Amino acid sequence: MPEQTEFPHIAAAQCLGVKVPESPFLNERRIERINAARYEGQEISGALAVTRPGDRVLEMGAGLGIVGAVVAKNRAPVTLRAFEANPNLLPHIEELYAVNALPDAAITQKVLLSAPQIPNSVTFYLRNSFLGSSLHDSALPTEPVQVRTCDFNLYCAGFQPDVLLIDIEGGEMELLNDADLSDIRAIVIEFHPDHYGIDGMRHCKRLLQMAGFTKLPEHCTRTVWTMERLPDPAE
Repeated sequence: MPEQTEFPHIAAAQCLGVKVPESPFLNERRIERINAARYEGQEISGALAVTRPGDRVLEMGAGLGIVGAVVAKNRAPVTLRAFEANPNLLPHIEELYAVNALPDAAITQKVLLSAPQIPNSVTFYLRNSFLGSSLHDSALPTEPVQVRTCDFNLYCAGFQPDVLLIDIEGGEMELLNDADLSDIRAIVIEFHPDHYGIDGMRHCKRLLQMAGFTKLPEHCTRTVWTMERLPDPAE
């Protein structure tokens, strides 16, 4: 019987040392942006700035998985745990982790919630483009799917993340209202005021500042903030 040969995965793009395999979610413009490190560029820049070797990284809303993979490849966290609600993205994220030999990275299809009463599942609305798929329905055509949930505060108590990456397409305000962030050192978060307005975005930012995080201006835009819990100079 002839020896079977494993054919290598074909990389359609590359971002800061991370090979991105071909997938239906890549188009010419997206590939160009990935190669130039402009796809999710602000989140990547912020995450690289605050993640240290040995950190435990929790990513909520992994998307294509590129942000978390770049952090894992370039900053040597001890582990990366990512959550993504879109079932169509999971096999491609798993392939991305495998191609880049990230054994301490794992993806789970669940939605992390921090409300006092958490249902067993929630409705997640898929759009034709994975961008904009969220817990909020829209006027555009969507496909509803049921996704299991997980208690954010309980999960963090067990996993003990140092760095939190959040891109959950409008779910961040509900999360932050009841999230226990006391043991997290740094956060990179994208706000989505289209879902909850400018006042909602300001509310999110106030919650983070009240939780003890300081904005790092060089890694922030209006809708993407990188924040760190700075040491108390009096200690």
